[in-house]
Amino acid sequence: MAQRERREGGRDGQGGGREERDSEFLDKLVHINRVAKVVKGGKRFGFAALVVIGDQKGRVGFGHGKAREVPEAIRKATEAAKRTLIKVPLREGRTLHHDMDGRWGAGKVTMRTAPAGTGIIAGGPMRAVFETLGVSDVVAKSRGSSNPYNMVRATFNALTKESSPRSVAARRGKKVSDIVARRRDQDAVVD
Repeated sequence: MAQRERREGGRDGQGGGREERDSEFLDKLVHINRVAKVVKGGKRFGFAALVVIGDQKGRVGFGHGKAREVPEAIRKATEAAKRTLIKVPLREGRTLHHDMDGRWGAGKVTMRTAPAGTGIIAGGPMRAVFETLGVSDVVAKSRGSSNPYNMVRATFNALTKESSPRSVAARRGKKVSDIVARRRDQDAVVD
């Protein structure tokens, strides 16, 4: 009886810990692809899943998993996404610091900063990346390939180019206030 309680307690402890780890991340299923292999007895189906995962505070990753069953493919994709997390600096915790372009294969994306209240103006796979990243105001456009894998990879390609005023100031040996002041001056000229 004591062993059974210990075992059950161990399972509950492991499950609870897993839920806590999973709860810090928001995951979005972007795409499921069903493929069929024709064999002597008929068709064997397999599934490929594309998942985007993020903590809504500037960390985001994506993963791809393949299996015979959909839940197993999603689980594999989620684990792969956790291994590929990147940190993206956000301005005021809601938008990007600057406009940028990304490319992967034939997929091209353009992302622009936006004023507060704009919302996420982006297509399906890109929207999933922004929602899990924690961006609330952005304008994005995809050109070229509409393949979800290429769109997600192009979005990540652009996000890796993102640099914060702090990192730019450190690289150029200036103060953050000098760089941010120049941006405010340019915004005033544009308006």
